[in-house]
Amino acid sequence: MRDSLPSLIGVIHLPPLPGSPRFAGELGPILEQTAADARALAAAGFEGVILENFGDAPFHPERVPAITVAAMTAAALAARGAAPAVSLGVNVLRNDAEAALAIAVAAGASMIRVNVHVGARITDQGLVQGRAHETLRLRRELGASAVRLLCDVDVKHSAPLTPRPIAEEAEETAGRGLADALLVTGSGTGRAADRAQLEAVRAAVHVPVLIASGVTVDSLSSLCGAHGVIVGSCLRASGRAGDPVDQGTATRFADAFRKVWHS
Repeated sequence: MRDSLPSLIGVIHLPPLPGSPRFAGELGPILEQTAADARALAAAGFEGVILENFGDAPFHPERVPAITVAAMTAAALAARGAAPAVSLGVNVLRNDAEAALAIAVAAGASMIRVNVHVGARITDQGLVQGRAHETLRLRRELGASAVRLLCDVDVKHSAPLTPRPIAEEAEETAGRGLADALLVTGSGTGRAADRAQLEAVRAAVHVPVLIASGVTVDSLSSLCGAHGVIVGSCLRASGRAGDPVDQGTATRFADAFRKVWHS
């Protein structure tokens, strides 16, 4: 039986990994920081963490090289070792669900994030197309049915080929793409999701819906009603995505979340 889907998930933004243009030359410090971020989120009371190769820009549009998979597996194992009681997730940017599933299986993760699961989007990597048919079949082949697919709708840093109601995309992502949960974001990293879009997605599907960008302590009360949140930027003392997690800042967010979401 699957564990319940976490409602409070923090993002660990990995620095540039081996093979990426800005890699600093040593993997060890990256793994140490990953473990520190995971411990900080666990101590703050987060139920889940998602690792993403945030520092690897410019991103591969779909398949990433083997060195990225290897480095992210090492990072996922570091996070798992540092915070064994916290649900672990993986997001391989820009859109490599195959790699994310492989890492999840190797590291014992319980969820992956897929930015474009169905349809196609125009992004700064060009045209990115969903591979739901491949992802679902691979999950079955790997015996990984317990690994949930958290899939974006109208994902940030992208545009549709043609305008369409977000509710239709949500219906297809959950209904035809068999996503386990849907994610609603703003237009970019750290930008707030539109309340009307969130409500449209919630009304269209019967799977959990999480808000996955731009959430702050101040905005929590206006967003209550979704299953939960995935939060990154505001857990940093600087407020900038990519910086280390600040435990005090993360604790204040977690306390505020529980007060609003469970009141």
